[in-house]
Amino acid sequence: MGEFSLIDLIRERCAITRDDVRIGIGDDAAVLTVPPNHQLVVSMDTLIDGVHFPSGTSPFDIGWKSLAVNLSDLAAMGATPAWATLALTLPNADRNWVSEFCDGFSALAGEYKLALVGGDTTRGSLSMTVTIHGFVSDGAALLRSGARVGDFVFVTGTLGDAAAALRRLADASTDDALVRRLNRPTPRVAQGLELRGRARACIDISDGLLADLGHVCTASGVGAEIDVDSLPASPELLSAFARDERHRLQLGGGDDYELCFTAPEAVARVLLEDLARSGCGATQIGRIVAGSGVRVVDAKGAAVDVGVSGWDHFRA
Repeated sequence: MGEFSLIDLIRERCAITRDDVRIGIGDDAAVLTVPPNHQLVVSMDTLIDGVHFPSGTSPFDIGWKSLAVNLSDLAAMGATPAWATLALTLPNADRNWVSEFCDGFSALAGEYKLALVGGDTTRGSLSMTVTIHGFVSDGAALLRSGARVGDFVFVTGTLGDAAAALRRLADASTDDALVRRLNRPTPRVAQGLELRGRARACIDISDGLLADLGHVCTASGVGAEIDVDSLPASPELLSAFARDERHRLQLGGGDDYELCFTAPEAVARVLLEDLARSGCGATQIGRIVAGSGVRVVDAKGAAVDVGVSGWDHFRA
């Protein structure tokens, strides 16, 4: 395929129309309309073969994940998804590969009526960069900087599955539940919308709970205590790993794309009920405390040395 045929293929396979897209793919730039009394929320993530997904991952799953990790960022801000751009770098223009990639991308985009409005295609080592745009009412975005001493700390869903999948990928089938969590994470967009106006701080868990909650603590000028035995785990994780190793995966493994948020005790009960009705519940795992950093404790309050900190691209 030539470059322009490749662009036409992507446009056809990812076609979703929206009234706020005045000019989409086909001109030098997109022309888009932001609703009145709303702010534009923008995020970008790059996925690289062998770094963010194992070599040999299906193109459908890569397409899905390339959008999912960006949707997770919008979810953490309490934003409603609207548009995306895609920069796709390929070693060669394989029509079948690109078609499957677009099928995965558009399968998730369709759930949110998210329009692909532009991008770029180049030749090189396999990678893709998605920039995503969403809306939030003026001043209503969830931030990392709002946590207060006394807040409860919560996480949505379960933790550790994706890291566990990487640990056992060599002997696990692609139908393994843990591998599916790695390849097709579920962005918690609906839950992020439920948190608006009720959570004080929020972040998505991409680099590991300890690292990401640590960012909240730094931004908010507080510390956090986490009860290691309260961390929510899937049945598959519980059956596959012993307690200590499971905790290391949950605290430092990353790639969960769940939300970690803080909220005052006064709203906790109703908020948890509403999240459960939204399709994904949340679990209280600790409290915000005075000080700095994240301290992991057991049920008796004794410090636990877990020996992990989280993902860092330049220290991995």
